[in-house]
Amino acid sequence: MLTNLYDRYANTLRQLVKFGAVGGSGVLVNMVVTVIMNKLNGGSINAQNVLWSIPGTDFNVRFTALVWIVAFFVANLYNFQLNRSWTFQSSKHATWWGEFWPFLAVGSVAAAVGLVIKIALTNPSSPLFLPDPYFHEAAGLNSREYWAQLIAILITMPINFVVNKLWTFRAVRSSRLHALADEPVAEPADAA
Repeated sequence: MLTNLYDRYANTLRQLVKFGAVGGSGVLVNMVVTVIMNKLNGGSINAQNVLWSIPGTDFNVRFTALVWIVAFFVANLYNFQLNRSWTFQSSKHATWWGEFWPFLAVGSVAAAVGLVIKIALTNPSSPLFLPDPYFHEAAGLNSREYWAQLIAILITMPINFVVNKLWTFRAVRSSRLHALADEPVAEPADAA
């Protein structure tokens, strides 16, 4: 029974491991972009600087949101290409743009959820605010900005795998199903 279970889900397990490896390297890409953008802005101490106010509301768009969005797009493009060519090996089955738009859509939903999480972790008025003295902007490793970025990525990663496997890279699965459907079926031998 265990062998049947393994045989049935071995490919999905391999894809999950590969997706995790790509995702792990994508986390590094995301964090490098985050650090570079914060360094260019004078450090993570300036992450809460207001870029612009949203008219008619008490809300502002802060630098931390811009960092999240830019880092997401860079890492998303990186992850897409590696997942397409290595994890799901779908480049033979679907066009680049045909898979990129669904991947971006899935990633954008996860990015929106992640942005809410990051803001909740970095906003002093939030009940989820990462507390002092453990998290602060005086030292890089304790940076609330960097920890919030990392936590939000880790929370949204499983959602990305499931939806991308079932929707974005479905061309691989559907082409295999079509190939199976096109195979001739052996006729049973006459029982004479």
